[in-house]
Amino acid sequence: MTTIRTLIDDSAAALRTAGVHFGHGTTNAEDEASWLVLWSLGMPVDSDTSPDGAESVANRAVSDEQRLKLEELVAVRIRSRKPAAYLTQQAWLQGVPFYIDERSIVPRSLIAELLADGSIDDWLSDKTRQVLDLCTGNGSLACLAAMAYPDVQVTGADLSADALAVARINVDQHGLQERVQLVQSDGMANARGPWDLILCNPPYVNAQSMASLPLEYQAEPVLALAGGEDGMDFVRGLILELPQRLNEDGVLVLEIGNERAYFEAAFPGLPVFWMDTSAGDDQVLLLTREALMHWSQEQPTQL
Repeated sequence: MTTIRTLIDDSAAALRTAGVHFGHGTTNAEDEASWLVLWSLGMPVDSDTSPDGAESVANRAVSDEQRLKLEELVAVRIRSRKPAAYLTQQAWLQGVPFYIDERSIVPRSLIAELLADGSIDDWLSDKTRQVLDLCTGNGSLACLAAMAYPDVQVTGADLSADALAVARINVDQHGLQERVQLVQSDGMANARGPWDLILCNPPYVNAQSMASLPLEYQAEPVLALAGGEDGMDFVRGLILELPQRLNEDGVLVLEIGNERAYFEAAFPGLPVFWMDTSAGDDQVLLLTREALMHWSQEQPTQL
């Protein structure tokens, strides 16, 4: 008898043997196999599949037809090297499902954690009403911000019309049409604000890293990843405009991944606060308008 547990174990082994790369919603073969199996069976992806869990579905039998469907899905994952999220057209952030396809980067921003756990809240004022999700991609952070802060209006901005079409699907699916606006914008050209809070997960991968990206990342839009020689091309433009785009008590929350050294080299002495996330405390930073203004006055050549 083939069981759900058997399918997960066999699928995980196949993924490991093939040497696929993870990082688009899962970090290991076991978790990705569980996701693919449960999705292919039409079951909740958070179902308990542990061998001895009290509510586990691990020993549930599956048909030959279900097994063959799953095996083909895993084969496509291995053969195409596309992220599993593109194959299932579903991604999850903080337990919230989002539609995704190849028109947009797979959502995985660490900023979602900060929205969910309230890490940003103490930096906001009672006047925080206008929120910008810059480089919104599939709109997941814009939606999560609207869910986290019921009194705000959110604008999701992106240069890519394709990404915004995906974002529209998510805004509509979560019933946030009245609170989340989407605009096509090159940087903040069409999203001028001023803003009380800007969330930004920009293209920040440096040129050397871009040249060696695993195939799974190469399947994503280059526009959403490539940040120039040092990864800071987009960020430089953002910091340049920021003093005019933030309200007096405004705050920027910026994700830069593994590029902290390049960020600090590009903006020496800029006083930022590094936020604690599941990936460490050097991948997402918070910058207040007040700190930026003081710095820019002392470092006029930087702006």
